[in-house]
Amino acid sequence: MNTKSAFITIAGKPNVGKSSLLNKLLGTKIAIVSSKPQTTRTKIMGVLTDGGIQLVFTDTPGFHRPHNKLGEIMNAAVKDSIGGTDAVLFVVEPKGELDPKELELIQKFKQEKIPTVLVINKIDTLSDKTVLLSRLRELSGYCDFTAAVPVSAQTGEGIADLMDEMKKLAVPSVHYFPDDTLTDQPERVIAAEIIREKILRLMDKEVPHGIAVAIEKMRERQDKEILDVDAVIYCERESHKGMVIGKHGAMLKKISTYARQDLERFFDIKVSLHTWVKVKEGWRNKEGLIRNFGLEE
Repeated sequence: MNTKSAFITIAGKPNVGKSSLLNKLLGTKIAIVSSKPQTTRTKIMGVLTDGGIQLVFTDTPGFHRPHNKLGEIMNAAVKDSIGGTDAVLFVVEPKGELDPKELELIQKFKQEKIPTVLVINKIDTLSDKTVLLSRLRELSGYCDFTAAVPVSAQTGEGIADLMDEMKKLAVPSVHYFPDDTLTDQPERVIAAEIIREKILRLMDKEVPHGIAVAIEKMRERQDKEILDVDAVIYCERESHKGMVIGKHGAMLKKISTYARQDLERFFDIKVSLHTWVKVKEGWRNKEGLIRNFGLEE
């Protein structure tokens, strides 16, 4: 068989750069990124086909101590992904002690006997790269990693080396997706996540983790090359609704403008985006609402 493939899970604690790494590996943006922890809520699959080798990546939510039902579901998504994968990219930061959740992940890798590549991300933040040697020695004491690769998802440094290591993990197999596939995410999910990313970025310390976005309509016009998108932004509190809308609607307009620009780049078509803001109190603790927002695995 001339083709090979591997299913690879990207795992780690929140905010270590897993989604940025996935985007850099694919050469395009399919996972939203912000400086806030737990930006990723669901498993996002990205597909990279290079000649006869197909790598199928799963970007998981950050493994953390859950504070609500949504958090429990996010952690379950991580564990499920690790259990059914060919290999893991374990992403850590270049400094600091491993926290209990990271140590729990390492134990899971050992139990499942999964080939695990240690990825030390954010090396662009180091003024002295020589500290990487001691970091590698320190982390190698926790697990017999298949390989260890320092990278920067921001600058691209080390990404080629990481790609070489991942290709070694591929085994003779059919390609499970057409060679031009980029992601398994439905277009509506991608659109909702693009809008949510703008809220995370523009409302840095105010509201974001109690926000969900639902796409009510997504349809291309028959007479024009325009994609109509109707989206509802759900908040947990009435006070948050006012913040999302902003004074005289200024914040909602800014969110919609930036989201529309990203939607047009991703879908390569002019987009007419209409957004509304509604309140669903306590939705993160209600399984039915979590399911309705497409956040349950």
